[in-house]
Amino acid sequence: MPARPVIVGAYAQGSFIIAHTPAVKHLAVSHPTGFELNVQRQTTGLAPWHAWYRYPKIGLALVYYDYHNPVLGQSYAASIYLNKTFLRTARQELNFRLGTGLGYFTNDFSQETNHKNTIIGSHLNATLQMRVEYDLAVSEHLGLLVGLGLNHYSNGATTKPNFGINLPSVVLGLNYHQQRPFRPMLPATDDKPIDVGRNFLNLSTSLGYKQRNESDQRKYLVNSVSAIIGRRMNRKSNLLVGVEGFYDRSLSAELRDTVRAGERLPDVKKAGLLVGHELLFGRLAVVSHLGFYIYNPYKSNKFYYERLGLKYHFTDVLFGAVDLKVHRGAADVIEWKVGVKL
Repeated sequence: MPARPVIVGAYAQGSFIIAHTPAVKHLAVSHPTGFELNVQRQTTGLAPWHAWYRYPKIGLALVYYDYHNPVLGQSYAASIYLNKTFLRTARQELNFRLGTGLGYFTNDFSQETNHKNTIIGSHLNATLQMRVEYDLAVSEHLGLLVGLGLNHYSNGATTKPNFGINLPSVVLGLNYHQQRPFRPMLPATDDKPIDVGRNFLNLSTSLGYKQRNESDQRKYLVNSVSAIIGRRMNRKSNLLVGVEGFYDRSLSAELRDTVRAGERLPDVKKAGLLVGHELLFGRLAVVSHLGFYIYNPYKSNKFYYERLGLKYHFTDVLFGAVDLKVHRGAADVIEWKVGVKL
């Protein structure tokens, strides 16, 4: 039996572009097609969380898209992902896949040469993938895969415009399974992590950069600091509550452009309260926050904000994270974070 069975896949994708705002309707007319190559490692129970999630797969995917539109061109992406199984028999699997990575677009917005590209503001973008997959064995090692998914590309407001591109997709392809049916190396146990029921304190700081609008090409620094109290509720979850402060220098530039001569400028610093959740995969966590501004003299946005991100513990104390802060579905900034857990 292979120690860590490998699955190799090759898939074709057919998609369309969602016109999620009137500013991109003129681009939502083509039907992009794509091709994906990926390799997955089957978890086997060597870490306790493998069994908690019913032995998911961890994968790397390379994705190519042709948008069949000279304004958009082509894109190339690499992403890592987790593939969780909901149904597994000797001949079939039903999985949900969630992944993230980086994508490169050949054509981005340019005021001089490509002003119609209101959807992609920079060559480099983050990508998010969600997909439901059904894999049916057609031989001992070969599986036929069909899937429905969503590919999202955005630069997180680092460069404007940043409406992002959303691609609902139909997926068809083949998987080579090194081992089928899968058999775990270690069975599931009822042992709980020793920190279940314990509280902790996270202290962190972050930085990010954002562009204010298409006419201002400067990148403005955005900082935050946070103090978050958490409690490990069970094997898979931490619950969080905390306070944080923000300093977005692009708001100062925005005020200087609009204020009348001699008028006093409001403070652009903000403070917020948040509640949140961490979904745990060993040292890795998927983070989600909902926050509410309690200090917000310059009301440049709604009174609340959301955050999605990935957090990784390098040691039991030191962690890093990459988060996307959002206002009502619109990206505000990508935050690069470092912190300590006490």
